[in-house]
Amino acid sequence: MTLAARAVAPAPPLGEDRGMYRQPAGAPPRTWAHRAAALTAAVFAVCSALLVMLVAARWHPLVALDDAVSRPTHRWAVREHGLTHTFRILTDWVWDPLTMRLVCAAAAVWLVWRRAAWWTAVWLAVTVALSTIVQQSAKAAVDRPRPTWPDPVDSAHYAAFPSGHAMTATVVCGLLLWLLHRFGAGRALWRTAVAVAAVSVAGVGLTRVWLGVHWPSDVLGGWLFGALVVAVAVMAYEWPRGGRARPPVRRPR
Repeated sequence: MTLAARAVAPAPPLGEDRGMYRQPAGAPPRTWAHRAAALTAAVFAVCSALLVMLVAARWHPLVALDDAVSRPTHRWAVREHGLTHTFRILTDWVWDPLTMRLVCAAAAVWLVWRRAAWWTAVWLAVTVALSTIVQQSAKAAVDRPRPTWPDPVDSAHYAAFPSGHAMTATVVCGLLLWLLHRFGAGRALWRTAVAVAAVSVAGVGLTRVWLGVHWPSDVLGGWLFGALVVAVAVMAYEWPRGGRARPPVRRPR
């Protein structure tokens, strides 16, 4: 097969996702997707580590910024009862970590049932499970207190940093978006998925600060840690094994 023909070859069915395409002779041992994921993971690792150090050291400019955002936001939350109630429904039911994990579980079942993509389903489930361990380990290590208010509108458990809601939403949405992109989702589906993911990840962060259970930097930490987990997971998925390469990416049209 010529290089031109190989470049336009369609992506295989989703079920044929592991060990079915041999690495072309003379090809580099790592695909560009793996290198891109590794670079992305390195960037998010540095950003996450820097934020952890600033939070753990209680860096005054960061603490002051958190306070400057959180105090007026809490006053609005106390005053706007209807909006606060809506945000509680969204954060407790729609964007709750359990809901997000159930969405991922449903996607894993679909991968096995409709595509026989066992490896991808296991990879998806294991990544989400490991992200929970990373989240709880970071909370225990930093042990940051949550905001306290004389007139709270909501409550939460465990340490504040990083936000578990923000991190879980980022991990689940990021993994599902990557799978859609990699295996050639149609343009309408892709655009809808991106919009839903963007609203979910940004929206859950907003609700956690609005309800007074997280500082803004907790939410930022959740986003960074979540993006780091996604990048590392993609890097692991794309790692060439046994002289074989992953199927080519087909971009949505």
